[in-house]
Amino acid sequence: MITTEIKQTTIAKPISLTGVGLHTGQDVKLTFKPAIANNGYTFTRVDLEGSPIIEANINFVTSTQRGTVLEKNGVTIQTCEHVLAALVGLEIDNVNIELSSSEPPIMDGSSKYFVEALESAGLVDLEVFRQEYVVKNVITYKDNKSGSEITIIPSDHYEVTTMVDFGTKILGTQNATLSNLKDFKKEISNSRTFSFLHEIEMLLNEGLIKGGDLNNAIVYVDKELSESTMEKLKIAFNKEHIKVKSNGILDNLTLHYPNEAARHKLLDVVGDLALAGVRLRGKVIANKPGHYVNTQFAKKLSDIIKIERKNNVPVIDLTKEPIMDTTRIMEVLPHRPPFLFVDKIYELTSSKVIGLKNVTINETFFQGHFPGFPVMPGVLIVEAMAQIGGILVLNTFENPEDYLTFFAKIDKVKFKNKVFPGDTIIFKCTLISPIRRGICHMQGYAYVNGKLCAEAELIAQITKVK
Repeated sequence: MITTEIKQTTIAKPISLTGVGLHTGQDVKLTFKPAIANNGYTFTRVDLEGSPIIEANINFVTSTQRGTVLEKNGVTIQTCEHVLAALVGLEIDNVNIELSSSEPPIMDGSSKYFVEALESAGLVDLEVFRQEYVVKNVITYKDNKSGSEITIIPSDHYEVTTMVDFGTKILGTQNATLSNLKDFKKEISNSRTFSFLHEIEMLLNEGLIKGGDLNNAIVYVDKELSESTMEKLKIAFNKEHIKVKSNGILDNLTLHYPNEAARHKLLDVVGDLALAGVRLRGKVIANKPGHYVNTQFAKKLSDIIKIERKNNVPVIDLTKEPIMDTTRIMEVLPHRPPFLFVDKIYELTSSKVIGLKNVTINETFFQGHFPGFPVMPGVLIVEAMAQIGGILVLNTFENPEDYLTFFAKIDKVKFKNKVFPGDTIIFKCTLISPIRRGICHMQGYAYVNGKLCAEAELIAQITKVK
């Protein structure tokens, strides 16, 4: 994970749409509402007592048979992928989605109307920086039963390619590519959901697609259309006349693109991978994607990210000269031995700093902590972390020696591993939000021997003293 220098976003005002759920057939009102930083995407069932909230989290996926279904404490959200794809496609970080039923409106079977609604609401920046998961190694998930496979490889930005093979003469093999999220609205968002006639027959027999019509789903006729099936379709779609067009599609719809099916599969991939809960920087290659393989891949990705977050040790080349040594550090920080706990700085940007401390047996605190079992006090690890953060903050001032930083709050402190004499602690601090009115909010990590030993959120007050 990296903290970018781009601020998180939400929408400027609430915006609502109404429609019908594809499978439930129920009228539903969906309202997009602004959300605070780090909220991500959340669904609220306003039709239920207490208005329960379900996070768009891969761990809540319970079914992928007909769309992606989330469930938490017995409360469900059905077919969430089109809504999530619209949010990702517009690069909106935080939104709450209120629903008056379990299923968002199907609209025309694409993300088009969600995109238009969100754009009409407008976007606003939040005072917290965006985080991204930067793919550095190839990650793959394959479903041996179906032959479906999804891979993500390193790339400078988020891009997706889908390759689909439906094994039918009427549809065959199709590919689609989204090279940049900025093209999502124009090239992907209006690609509608589709189904084959044999699937429609099964769904009708099971009492599903109650909200379907010929305006929100492309139906590919992959078998002979019998009279009985024709009558069922007329009733289901509320049409007096139904016929098959020359391209093998039921009438009343014209394809937006020859490869609209592949583009819609790409839309689904974008929506389903949003459930991993992080922005991605990498190229996704999806071969024969579907909701099951999409969500399985998102789960694998989420698990890898959790592990890397815990063990995301900065790589420092100790043979290279640091950008700041002790002499330079003391020109920025007011601390002096024996209360200076920073030896070198190896990376320093406007939002991140990486440095280290070499822990020796000569540290004064080891005399009493503890005799016979010297361990560095946790409070001093946090102090060292704060001093590293102080360099990040004071480096933004032309005359850093004229300022001091004081703790205002320390939150979410966790100690994972002990620090002993002879260890080298590597520290990383990143700004959680831009510095405003003399207040700095940082996330700090400390690593020893390739493992996380401490972490904390630090809030400091910057004070001018000269």
